[in-house]
Amino acid sequence: MKRSPLARLWPNATAVVLFIGFAFPVYWMFTTAFKPTSDIVSEDPVWFPTAATFEHFQKAVDADNFWTLVGNSLTVTVSAVVLSLVIALLASFALARLRFKGRRGFLVTFMIAQMAPWEVLVIAIYMLVRDGDMLNSLLPLTLFYMVMVLPFTILTLRSYVAAIPKELEESAMVDGCTRTQAFIRVIFPLLAPGLMATSLFGFITAWNEFPLVLILNKDPEAQTLPLWLSSFQTAFGDDWGATMAAASLFAIPILLLFLFLQRKAVGGLTSGAVKG
Repeated sequence: MKRSPLARLWPNATAVVLFIGFAFPVYWMFTTAFKPTSDIVSEDPVWFPTAATFEHFQKAVDADNFWTLVGNSLTVTVSAVVLSLVIALLASFALARLRFKGRRGFLVTFMIAQMAPWEVLVIAIYMLVRDGDMLNSLLPLTLFYMVMVLPFTILTLRSYVAAIPKELEESAMVDGCTRTQAFIRVIFPLLAPGLMATSLFGFITAWNEFPLVLILNKDPEAQTLPLWLSSFQTAFGDDWGATMAAASLFAIPILLLFLFLQRKAVGGLTSGAVKG
């Protein structure tokens, strides 16, 4: 049945409105970062910079310990993502291929862990790290970030492994491969979209995390970039130009990673959501 033009108009109009609603804050952030201070504090909104300036970016980069914080954020985020992928890859393969007692309870446990807010554990985490004499260290952050993204990573990869026919693995084993070799040579290459999707989620989660590092790491040299963003808000007022410039710099790694992984990440998320 052919749809009328009016019936097609509403979904398209709704999509345009939603796109504008989501895209406008990003546009405003980037344009404000390039505006001179006079445009930012103007009573009337200035939609386009009258004269682009890089002074706010310079101020953001010149902040204390900026490059140290960049290194800390990359170290913690990449380490947490890699560790979670390694553990989740093994766990998801076992959950998808093996049948053992307690398997369903295991899956339910991961689902509950994914739904539960980790903020309820902040006090316990702080006491554990304090008693272990690991305050102002990147190691606890890496481990807890890994734990935060692990349930989602396991559940997504498990669905993706389940969607791969067992016959491919069995054929490789008939040809002389061991189970480990079949996994590495046959299953692992087919998991690339799922790995991309879960790594993107893990990177965003760990990169943006703020409360835990605020509580555990008081040493400025042991902190990460989310705390750097808050340094432009003082008791004397907010430096919106520097704040927007810092937010723009903070968002660039995520945008680049998303653009690089976009196709495979979307395919991995949809496959993991509907298969298995």
